[in-house]
Amino acid sequence: MTSPLASSSAPFGRVLTAMVTPFSADGKLDLDAAQKVASHLVDLGNDGIVVSGTTGESPTTTVAEDGELLRAILDAVGDRATVIAGVGTNDTRHSVELAEQAARAGAHGLLLVTPYYSKPPQHGFVLHVEAVAAAGDGTPIMLYDIPGRTGMTIAEDTYLTLDRLDEVVAVKDAVADLERGAWLLANTGLALYSGDDSLNLAWLSIGAAGVVSVVGHAAAGRYRRMVEAVDAGDLAEARRLNLELVPLVRAMMTHTQGAMTAKIALHLRGVLDSLAVRPPLPPIEESEIAMVREGLAAVGLLD
Repeated sequence: MTSPLASSSAPFGRVLTAMVTPFSADGKLDLDAAQKVASHLVDLGNDGIVVSGTTGESPTTTVAEDGELLRAILDAVGDRATVIAGVGTNDTRHSVELAEQAARAGAHGLLLVTPYYSKPPQHGFVLHVEAVAAAGDGTPIMLYDIPGRTGMTIAEDTYLTLDRLDEVVAVKDAVADLERGAWLLANTGLALYSGDDSLNLAWLSIGAAGVVSVVGHAAAGRYRRMVEAVDAGDLAEARRLNLELVPLVRAMMTHTQGAMTAKIALHLRGVLDSLAVRPPLPPIEESEIAMVREGLAAVGLLD
């Protein structure tokens, strides 16, 4: 299904959030809460949502749960936001199954992280992407390059190879190498999305199409204003917004897992009741809640 916001320069929108997956106190998937969160995120300023990504605790959810969650989010916001399904695993057969399910459900895109832990050689990764692209039945793919979590980096030659696939249209870059990112923009047709909230402004300044954020659970409106400021050439305003958000970025992204801090932020803002996460993430502690509360208050986002 085509995204309602697709364009050649920003195929998945401009401000996207990698959405948490709500669970009830007994650990079950809470679809009503998920639809509430998704609607809140779009109202906040997101024009895209990633479902079942790492922030969505995807290693702990089943294929059936991923399908239920995706269909619920498409029903809730699929007519006004890009909905991307996370299908990346370290088992190609599993990723193919997820891609087929996402395509049937009508996902606007697929997020495909490099196979973590397995660390296949580059040509193995190419085969992995090709298999998922075939399974997705034409659904556009955003690659996800995050070596800090996966143990491998997509090589420049691999990008050139994958750029030839019609389905591969973008990359969420969390490599923290701006020179390399500039090379990607200069030498491929891929749209680049910032995958690191601390570098959102830096990526936008060199030509990134947008951001895929965790802090966007609370600050998507600020990031939308940052994108608009960069587009308008107003670097002073973009810098001001970036500096303004530093306390929240540090509170949510530098102390513990983003899935946990994002749920805390939603909870403190009255959007999400349950703070339940699935193991191996531990129960959220009061000190972590206090840390996020302080970050939200520092940037004026705590009602």
